[in-house]
Amino acid sequence: MKVYVDKPLCTGCQHCKDVCPVAVFEMKKRSAPEEVNTDTAPESAQWKGQSDPAVVEKWSKVEDGHKHFADENDGTSGGISVGVNGEACILCQACLIQCEGECIHIIDDTNTEYKSIYA
Repeated sequence: MKVYVDKPLCTGCQHCKDVCPVAVFEMKKRSAPEEVNTDTAPESAQWKGQSDPAVVEKWSKVEDGHKHFADENDGTSGGISVGVNGEACILCQACLIQCEGECIHIIDDTNTEYKSIYA
């Protein structure tokens, strides 16, 4: 499997990391693009230092205990998600359901793409 995060859409909620049973995701500092852009994300989905304005508008004022768009992760939220272990993905799709920013992409061995849809 190829797993990548569309970085400008990531809120830093950490739901993907929390629900993944095989540790596909790690949270990295937003201020460290050399660490953030290490998954298989295409150029258009790589971190260039700015979050998508529509995602910021939607999530920046939500008070749910998460540190949305914080530079660093504190163990509960913040930072930016990176699919560092995509080959371990078992396609359970838990991350796709929980992703606030709808930023996760999984591409299976038949080249079928699955995208997150937050309900």
